[in-house]
Amino acid sequence: MAVALVAASIVLFLLALKLYRRLRYRLPPGPRPWPVVGNLYDIAPVRFRCFAEWARTYGPIMSVWFGSTLNVVVSNSELAKEVLKDKDQQLADRHRSRSAAKFSRDGKDLIWADYGPHYVKVRKVCTLELFSPKRLEALRPIREDEVTAMVESIFRDCAEPGKSVVVKSYLAAVAFNNITRLAFGKRFVNSEGVMDEQGLEFKAIVANGLKLGASLAMAEHIPWLRWMFPLEEEAFAKHGARRDRLTKSIMDEHTAARSRAGGAAQQHFVDALLTLREQYDLSDDTIIGLLWDMITAGMDTTAISVEWAMAELVRHPRVQAKAQEELDRVVGSDRVMTESDFPALPYLQCVAKEALRLHPPTPLMLPHKAAADVKVGGYDVPRGSNLHVNVWAVARDPVVWKDPLEFRPERFLEEDVDMKGHDFRLLPFGAGRRVCPGAQLGINLVQSMLGHLLHHFNWTPPEGVKPEDIDMSENPGLVTFMRTPLQAVPTPRLPAHLYKRVAADV
Repeated sequence: MAVALVAASIVLFLLALKLYRRLRYRLPPGPRPWPVVGNLYDIAPVRFRCFAEWARTYGPIMSVWFGSTLNVVVSNSELAKEVLKDKDQQLADRHRSRSAAKFSRDGKDLIWADYGPHYVKVRKVCTLELFSPKRLEALRPIREDEVTAMVESIFRDCAEPGKSVVVKSYLAAVAFNNITRLAFGKRFVNSEGVMDEQGLEFKAIVANGLKLGASLAMAEHIPWLRWMFPLEEEAFAKHGARRDRLTKSIMDEHTAARSRAGGAAQQHFVDALLTLREQYDLSDDTIIGLLWDMITAGMDTTAISVEWAMAELVRHPRVQAKAQEELDRVVGSDRVMTESDFPALPYLQCVAKEALRLHPPTPLMLPHKAAADVKVGGYDVPRGSNLHVNVWAVARDPVVWKDPLEFRPERFLEEDVDMKGHDFRLLPFGAGRRVCPGAQLGINLVQSMLGHLLHHFNWTPPEGVKPEDIDMSENPGLVTFMRTPLQAVPTPRLPAHLYKRVAADV
């Protein structure tokens, strides 16, 4: 009886505190929350579409309650600018769930670090060292190797005329091999597509991390019910130890190789971080965290972006033909495209940009957290609240975009719109203090993959499928996978000798 009274008292106190906060602050409007669970059961699975729909009722800034946690969602470019630029310093912290806290060692990486001296330091490492133009250029052969390996694989698999392929499988292989080679200097898959022991362990660690993160989803939003969903300390400890063991073995391999080479470092990120360890006072936790940040941020997003772009190109043969005409004129039919061709391929760049506008891979970005009470759009955002920028809705806003639902790359020939955080109408990589430091790397790889796919092949729907029948809906989740993976028919359009992988040992 006494225990029940204590529990009831705690619940009443928390409800009273919640009511006090609502009366004290002028919060943005939003759907009425239910006791305890807030709006959790009202939110449709594809959250960014749900929030965009709600914004039509409640306006471009609204309150959404995840359990007892206030989440403020903004859905136009003016408010995005206020959150990501004007009030950026007060809103640059990061909400860490219990799983994110475990994976990041309480924010010792970059993605999950709060804004402060540690974040500024590791951000500087990323901007000046890891993603510098010089290093990106030095690692270009890896990107071009993996993209030509993709072309060779598709060419081999489409020997039978009219055969359709699942485009995602090829894009995922490029993304996987590219990011593991950039981060670890390792290609875990041989030329026959067979994965080695370290690669199998790497994939198992990634899968286990996703499973552990998903297991706590509901409990994260209702703190006083977390006793029903205890943190599996042992499971997280085993996962962390397994991840560290693999990463440290690769670090040791690079340290030994550098020793044999008289201290000379390669350009891979693991080599760079080991070389910079003393200069920037980087702990093992930070080095491991940064390496896995790159893998987490770069593996799915690139493949997702290219798959959406290819789906739009199959649905819009006019755009595909126009991009191919540009490639034929600039590159010709006696060589393959390289990244040095990008400046002469403005329409290809516009195709990539338009795909990222309509289908940003992280449509809600990662939430920011208010480090202090702040006003946004004239409303109060209390300290500790989470801020979400619905970049999907911002990029489809009819107030700032003409015919926003139309896939029309020409709009970017008519007006040059920056997509690396300076123009708040287009934010696939975020903006402000937490803008993605690897944006240029991602752009280069997306453009390269698209260019090669279009230069080497014509792409049409499978037999019996009309372009307009391709499923353009999204899977629920933090990133926007296509609900139905794209199937299309590739038809070679260049001489056979141009379909060979251009291998690079970097």
